[in-house]
Amino acid sequence: MEIFNHNSNVNFLGMRKFSIGIAALLMIASIALIATKGLNYGLDFTGGVSIVADYQQPVAIADVRAALEKGGIENAVVQSLGGTKEVSIRLQPTAAMLDEKGKVSLDKAADDVTKALRAIRPDAALTSRDYVGSQVGEELRSDGVVAVIVVIIGIMGYLWIRFERRFAIAAVVTEVHDALVTVGIFALTQREFDLTVLASVLAVVGYSINDKVVVFDRIRELFRLARKAEPEEILNRSINNTLSRTIITSTFTAITMAALYFFGGPVVHGFAITMLIGILVGTLSSIFVASPILLWLGVSKKDLMPQVKGNPELERRP
Repeated sequence: MEIFNHNSNVNFLGMRKFSIGIAALLMIASIALIATKGLNYGLDFTGGVSIVADYQQPVAIADVRAALEKGGIENAVVQSLGGTKEVSIRLQPTAAMLDEKGKVSLDKAADDVTKALRAIRPDAALTSRDYVGSQVGEELRSDGVVAVIVVIIGIMGYLWIRFERRFAIAAVVTEVHDALVTVGIFALTQREFDLTVLASVLAVVGYSINDKVVVFDRIRELFRLARKAEPEEILNRSINNTLSRTIITSTFTAITMAALYFFGGPVVHGFAITMLIGILVGTLSSIFVASPILLWLGVSKKDLMPQVKGNPELERRP
């Protein structure tokens, strides 16, 4: 199945100054947005009240969320706890939940939640309540940053071994670009950034590198098959050869994420939206950013050929 002709010859590298310029501007803008506006961290990172409610009869998550909103408790995170009768509720404490010293009163928070739930369902009962401080959120944030860095370094090491150092550098630069732009859009829109979104950012990094490895494989193959060819020509042919595969894969993955967004419920909205943004950004960077960086780094056929020095078997080959 092909959308574009396998042997088409669109001059993607001819637009490299324009595409690299846009990519650089997007990275700078994303860094500026994250530094100035910051991210709208969710309860996972900022802390808050955690309550578990139990019902005598099965209850829908949407009904629990609607009851809390009707009771004046907005933006609560409601999740099922392995069944249809027990739910977890996480929320930011409101002014009414603070004591005289300005500290969170779990008794007041529990009373407010109980009133809101029982106004709709009298069989609701709270089984536990707790407060998660901001220190835990700070640890999660730092762990998340470390996780992203470890993933990117691991990808760089893998590509350095499988291909060549120029491929590793090009991949890491584009991965940083993809992750930064995705997070920058969250800073711009001020959508909630929680652990689900962080997990999807890591998924975006993995998805994006898959696209680039496909193009890199074709680049290596064409370099080894061609007797004499300019690097720019090889890179252009590689992008054109894999373009249908890239677009088809991205389109069907995006359709899956769109279905998850519309039918998966509010809990997975953050994950689905992040993946949709990441798929778009990663696909464009695979086509317009990764190969121009390779060309700028000076990739050539010699870099991808087996080294014969010190290997008698290869030296004997004609």
